Amino acid sequence: MTKDDSIMLEVRNLVKHFPVKGKKKEVVHAVEGVSFRVKKGETFGLVGESGCGKSTCARTIIRIYEPTSGQIFLKGEDISHMKEAQLHPFRKNMQMIFQDPYACLNARMTVHDIIAEPLRAHKVCSSRGEIHDRVYDMLEKVGLSREHANRYAHEFSGGQRQRIGVARALILKPELILCDEPISALDVSIQAQVVNMLKDFQDELGLTYLFIAHDLSMVRYVSDNIGVMYLGQMVEICEANEIYAHPLHPYTRDCWRLFRFLRPPRQSRKRRVPLRGIFPAPFIRPPAAASIHAVNARSRSAVNANRP
Repeated sequence: MTKDDSIMLEVRNLVKHFPVKGKKKEVVHAVEGVSFRVKKGETFGLVGESGCGKSTCARTIIRIYEPTSGQIFLKGEDISHMKEAQLHPFRKNMQMIFQDPYACLNARMTVHDIIAEPLRAHKVCSSRGEIHDRVYDMLEKVGLSREHANRYAHEFSGGQRQRIGVARALILKPELILCDEPISALDVSIQAQVVNMLKDFQDELGLTYLFIAHDLSMVRYVSDNIGVMYLGQMVEICEANEIYAHPLHPYTRDCWRLFRFLRPPRQSRKRRVPLRGIFPAPFIRPPAAASIHAVNARSRSAVNANRP
């Protein structure tokens, strides 16, 4: 089979089983026969409900977990069963942004040491001065300053911690970034800032993303192609706009239908209710007169029934 230079990541029939403690022959089928491709410079969105195997799939691809079977190709090289010494050069070219922006940072290390740790592990820089320069430059790129370098993780907000995680992932200038729900623990406004920052880095550096998320609107915004996982299996893969317009699998249709149901209705059908304070007034539907009368009548009947 000829090597396709346009493919950054290819996964073929990936399987990951976890043994059940105390039971020799029983296993948990976390990932079962997942296959997909990600082209260079594109974003592949991976969606599905909690527990369907998205994060396990990403951790197996980056070889945090050892795959039970299947193949993982990074730029045409099979890394699925490499030993740690063989895998070390490939780790420089693939990095991961984790879901929890605090748990993934060492609380005893300063921000400077956290970001500089990959440089030291891969012996990229020849001097301390070069390490300092690259760390300070990366901090400025992610929206922080060099004054933050000597602080610790607990001194930052959730959005700032995630920016530190992004800086650590990008400091080695990798080509593939696995984003394991990088915005799920952040506020909505901070989510937009982090996603826009990731897209800017992709345009500037030509990065390839595997983007895992629950927010279907965000996945549609960042992804070129989307894969839907259900019970450890990939049930549908399609272009982002096509899979939203014409989902084929019943699970995908249910997800899209629920997403449309949960979206707020149009502004023309609502009235604005003023609230005190600096927060914007929310949109709510005005209650129907019939429903108000029904609630009042039920309340009066309940009161009368409890009277002696």
